Amino acid sequence: MWNQAHYEDAVQLLKQLIATPSFSKEEQGTALLLGQFLAEKGVPYQQHLNNIWAVNKHFDPAKPTILLNSHHDTVKPNPQYTRDPFSPDVVDGKLYGLGSNDAGGCLVSLLAAFLHFYEQEGMTYNIVVAITAEEEISGVNGIESILHVLPPPALAIVGEPTKTDLAIAEKGLMVLDCVAHGRAGHAARDEGENALYKAMDDINWFRTFRFPKVSEALGPVKMSVTVVQTSNKAHNVVPAECSFVVDVRATDQYTLEEMLEIIRSHVQCEVKPRSMRMRPSFIPKDHPLVQAGLRLGKQLYGSPTTSDQALIPATSVKVGPGDSARSHTADEFVYLEEIRQGIDTYIKLLSGLI
Repeated sequence: MWNQAHYEDAVQLLKQLIATPSFSKEEQGTALLLGQFLAEKGVPYQQHLNNIWAVNKHFDPAKPTILLNSHHDTVKPNPQYTRDPFSPDVVDGKLYGLGSNDAGGCLVSLLAAFLHFYEQEGMTYNIVVAITAEEEISGVNGIESILHVLPPPALAIVGEPTKTDLAIAEKGLMVLDCVAHGRAGHAARDEGENALYKAMDDINWFRTFRFPKVSEALGPVKMSVTVVQTSNKAHNVVPAECSFVVDVRATDQYTLEEMLEIIRSHVQCEVKPRSMRMRPSFIPKDHPLVQAGLRLGKQLYGSPTTSDQALIPATSVKVGPGDSARSHTADEFVYLEEIRQGIDTYIKLLSGLI
């Protein structure tokens, strides 16, 4: 189905990426490697900041486009590492190193699949591969910064470690800054209006409220109050203001705007979203790509974690080699066999479409 050279090139590239530090916002070194890799394969590429992308050789603007996307930034190494996080060592079939699993294995497997189809003529879709920055911090200089120059995708495949199963839905994220207002007074006298007590009523609502619509793939919307503080420094002053933060994990059943409207209609406090960028994602089970995955024996599930999928305004699926449970852990690794499986999975999924 695919040639051995693509696999060997993918492993070699991943070793180079591991050996090159690429913390979020500091991905210049790996961006250089990725550009060099494509150039050596005879593939013209474009770059904006630390984002690299390329299109198939016979790109036709009249055809719909499939976007292949993964990221090349990493978190900083877990302090419990016992190995050098930048040493790409292979032991017992495992390739160790920071970013090997999240999302290096996916990244190089997507590139191998892109190269497999790069020169193919007569495809019904175009293929664009974009390896982007700042995914780990949901930064504005990552995938979001190049969407306006990429061919608009009809479908996106986002490379994240899923054991090559298909995450057909992904929760979105909305962080709310809430402020309850009262009136200051002396705590020893019956004065003032305690903003903390007002906040407690609203916090209890966030704790107990259940959104009526439940997602088949993602379950219920989840709201968690994570930070609470008042403006007070003195113990004997009734607080005039109490602020708290709510982490809201959204599902495909509500838009962020709908959720915000429901929340504001139930609480007394002032509610301001920090961002409306990280939106939930969903692909129907009857989509040809999902059906192709089912024929390959893949499992379908809803992902509770967010990725760049939340920023791509197109139908999308999250799939890739590796295991999400290994992400951000000490002595991170990916099995070499998982990279083989990743390349094979991507090629077979795409073959059913193009």
